[in-house]
Amino acid sequence: MESIRNKMNSLNTDNQAVQRDKTIIRTSIIGILANVFLAGFKAAVGLLAHSIAIVLDAVNNLSDAASSLITIVGTKLAGREPDRKHPFGYGRIEYLTAMIISVIVLYAGITSFTESVKKILHPDTPDYSVAALVIVAVGVVVKILLGRYVKGVGEKVKSDSLVNSGEDARLDSIISASTLVAAVIFLLTGLSLEAWLGAVISLVIIKSGVEMLRETLSRILGERADAELARDIKATVLSFPGVSGAYDLILNNYGPDTYNGSVHIEVPDTTSAGDLDELLRSITLAVLAKHHVILTAIGVYSVNTHDDQAAHMRDRIKEKILAREHVLQMHGFYVNEEKKTIRFDVVISFDAPDRRAEYAEICRIVSELYPDYTLQIAMDTDFSESE
Repeated sequence: MESIRNKMNSLNTDNQAVQRDKTIIRTSIIGILANVFLAGFKAAVGLLAHSIAIVLDAVNNLSDAASSLITIVGTKLAGREPDRKHPFGYGRIEYLTAMIISVIVLYAGITSFTESVKKILHPDTPDYSVAALVIVAVGVVVKILLGRYVKGVGEKVKSDSLVNSGEDARLDSIISASTLVAAVIFLLTGLSLEAWLGAVISLVIIKSGVEMLRETLSRILGERADAELARDIKATVLSFPGVSGAYDLILNNYGPDTYNGSVHIEVPDTTSAGDLDELLRSITLAVLAKHHVILTAIGVYSVNTHDDQAAHMRDRIKEKILAREHVLQMHGFYVNEEKKTIRFDVVISFDAPDRRAEYAEICRIVSELYPDYTLQIAMDTDFSESE
């Protein structure tokens, strides 16, 4: 029965991945069609009206279409099955496509700024028509709706590429709106501001491109896992009888919602090897079923049982250590009276001025408390969430 349930969970996970890819591709196709349609109309209107702002707006629409095409290609490549060379799959390709889209946005902003400066130095008198303004106005509405739709879908399926494409569409709607405002001002006053306005908007696009690129590179480098996910996984692990603590959770990201990881648990030192093996397998299956995270390893800390002296020593050391500003947690405590050893892990904050100096001070404090014991203290890192 358990085997059938596990297979069903695996099938559900695979179906979710397939549906996610289909949603991303369908949304991207809608983006391509809408942007090509707008680009054609805007290019024709911009050339007829001698408006650099409208022409640049058309170019931006083409860049959006290219971004959507890149998203489709990236999604297809990211969905490839793991192989010998890439046993964790190809999910991170989605981050690379998001980075390419960020570069496209940045390039579009720089190009727009360059062309706007040229028009400031060598201005052309625009020749707007009612039809041109109507097309630009329709373009503003379409880009706003398209941007909200694409970004919303991207956030729902956790696709950075779609989110970046949606944000790019939103910026394009601002450009189109500003072009419309400049046209109205020109018709009312005869003052042409579109080149100056184009320069300002270009700087906004450049800023957004830099921010997108920075966020994507941060994900590629590897960020701390979502705190809520980490807490939920630990709660699942702690729900098993006999598990008194869950620590050192490490989640390695291999694409959106694709995690492998490891965790340490505390169990009584009387737990047999057979019971422990069954417990670890049950935890692994439960975490996979509930959180779609594969625990590739579960480490074990033994807890002293029927030893009041060990409990007293633990409480005394814990009180001293946790009183220090940059110590977040102490866990994995165990006393071996036969070998006269004390072992535990201590989590030191990244905010500490010198983590190694803090660790050395902790060792000194414990050594003064129990000079007859050999210390086995490991300096740990807060990978998932602060305790």
